[in-house]
Amino acid sequence: MTTSNSKYIWQRKNWTDFSWQSEALISLLGEARQAQGKILAKGKSLGFKLAQEAQAEILVEETVKTAAIEGEILDRNSVRSSVARRLGLSKAGLPPAERHVDGLVEILLDATQKYGDPLTVKRLKGWHAALFPTGYSGLHKIRVGEWREGKMEVLSGPVGKEKVHFLTPPSKVLNEEAKNFLNWWKNSFGQTEGFLRAGVAHFWFVTIHPFDDGNGRITRALTDMALAQDEQLSIRFYSFSSQILEERSAYYDILEKSQKGNRDITAWLKWFLGCLIRSMEKSETLISKVLVKAKFWQEHSQTSMNERQRKIVNRLLDVGKGECKGGLTTKKYVSLAKTSRTTAFREISDLVEKNVLIQDPESKGRNVKYDLNWSLVED
Repeated sequence: MTTSNSKYIWQRKNWTDFSWQSEALISLLGEARQAQGKILAKGKSLGFKLAQEAQAEILVEETVKTAAIEGEILDRNSVRSSVARRLGLSKAGLPPAERHVDGLVEILLDATQKYGDPLTVKRLKGWHAALFPTGYSGLHKIRVGEWREGKMEVLSGPVGKEKVHFLTPPSKVLNEEAKNFLNWWKNSFGQTEGFLRAGVAHFWFVTIHPFDDGNGRITRALTDMALAQDEQLSIRFYSFSSQILEERSAYYDILEKSQKGNRDITAWLKWFLGCLIRSMEKSETLISKVLVKAKFWQEHSQTSMNERQRKIVNRLLDVGKGECKGGLTTKKYVSLAKTSRTTAFREISDLVEKNVLIQDPESKGRNVKYDLNWSLVED
């Protein structure tokens, strides 16, 4: 096992007295505020119903991607089911949500919908318990809803040749470290620039790394909470975790460098602000998907469809134009709608006749593919 550095930021005296070079961040802060203004204005223009649907879309994305950063692949439809139930939206055609999925959705909603409630040790430990309802992380039993014991190493590489990227503070200091963090969280609101406060909170908590597992997911929930406090909004219109997943390698690189650096975290905050800006720019795609879905159903408000057909159409709308891998086939319809091939063929033909679906002109015979008639919702 190799260790690339024996000194970590938490080993420095007064390590949480963070500093940064304001002149190096001012331009990025301006860009971030401009991007924030655009996305919030677009969100507010949606109206209540569409804003709620946009919130659901963003929350599904955030839940799936924050888990994927840790290598956990969640079933998107299970996530949609949990989100729909908690936001009071239709669950038609969706499977029951899995317990650990429900737990993650609950945490993200608690962090944002109750952003004004005090952040306490009890709340953090409750989030952790919600993440691991069985008391296990994979096959390993962990301390659920409690601080970890001992130190932890963040590793990469094959067994026997692992590289140590980070060594956590010892467990004996966790109570004091958590107390310091929570005091800062309470007192920094309104005193530290909102985006910088979110960046500092992210770096600080993930460096403490107080739990056996789930530290990254809880860190990102805290980041969402800090951003919600800054905006004074319980509805999220962008997914920061989605962008971190896209830039995962760079994220871990800058974390490692900063955790082995001094108390000047300018480099981390520059990366954080840049990632935040990019997440806001990407969110326009998610909001546009909500608008397309609403417009599609408006166009087909008088079109008669059964529950199976609506389920398939909604699946295609959720995936987006050209994103249904291999197109919609009779076989895929049978699998998704849980029906016979004869019924699937009849219902597809009915949707084609009603101009809901169109056939791919290049597909023939048993390999005929279909897609939604997107021309109805294109500007």
